[in-house]
Amino acid sequence: MLTDPIADYLTRLRNAGRAKHPKVDIPASRMKLNITKILQHHGYIRDYLVIEDSKQNAIRIYLKYDEYEKPVIRGLRRVSKPGLRQYSGVKKLPRVYNNYGLAVLSTPRGVITDRDARQQNVGGEILFYVW
Repeated sequence: MLTDPIADYLTRLRNAGRAKHPKVDIPASRMKLNITKILQHHGYIRDYLVIEDSKQNAIRIYLKYDEYEKPVIRGLRRVSKPGLRQYSGVKKLPRVYNNYGLAVLSTPRGVITDRDARQQNVGGEILFYVW
């Protein structure tokens, strides 16, 4: 049993990108699916597909690479961990690499980016940074 499924998700993405795999399969959950949608919307991954099976669905993520065969996802960093949760109000939301990257938050309005949280005037738990 995993104690931190989001960290597992990020590690699988990071490792697949470094190994230059075209795709990676990750056990599905609603939060992971929402995170995947955000990553696709902001251009960090090419596409995704939900694979249904009898036990637990899986998310197949097709990774995106630039013209030099480097992964588009340059870095992923887990911020809020099960042992130490990190929350932020709307006025103290971080700017990742001077708005070059994203902070993904879990808020009462769902999983959203730091930019959307500022627009909606809502704070929450900072899940991770991506750049």
